[in-house]
Amino acid sequence: MRLKHYLSCMLVLLSFITVNAQEKKEELKAGDQSPVFKYLDINGKEVSLDDLKGKYVYIDVWATWCGPCKGELPHLKELEKKMHGKKIVFVSISCDKDKSAWETMVKEKELGGIQLHNGGDREFMTAYGIRGIPRFILLDKKGKIVNPNMTRPSNPETEKTLNALKGI
Repeated sequence: MRLKHYLSCMLVLLSFITVNAQEKKEELKAGDQSPVFKYLDINGKEVSLDDLKGKYVYIDVWATWCGPCKGELPHLKELEKKMHGKKIVFVSISCDKDKSAWETMVKEKELGGIQLHNGGDREFMTAYGIRGIPRFILLDKKGKIVNPNMTRPSNPETEKTLNALKGI
């Protein structure tokens, strides 16, 4: 009886360990290839990470209902202005469920950069383990991760970091 109970407990423990190991993905880190994305921009054109190769990519994952996200918008617009003409693109990926709210805000606030809507696809966000927004990510010219948790545009270190990139 004791052996049967012991074996039963061991099976439960092993199944728990197996489930946890399957659920826990390795976190993306600097030097890893970024997961790709392919979303529609504000004009309905499909844009993929592959389309942006050859330039650094500063990604903002955001939503119209997110207060901190909206607070970063003026800083992001200013950063885009300062980095104009350099080998960097600014990509904002909206995770809004309400696509019309996103379209309205992009137009009313005259948001620059490449404005994308993920259309409910959470694969990119899941790959990066994004549980809260805004989230900023910096990729190199080959699509490799420079920083998966990049500083916000409102942080003065962000501009310094971008200007220090090789071949910017």
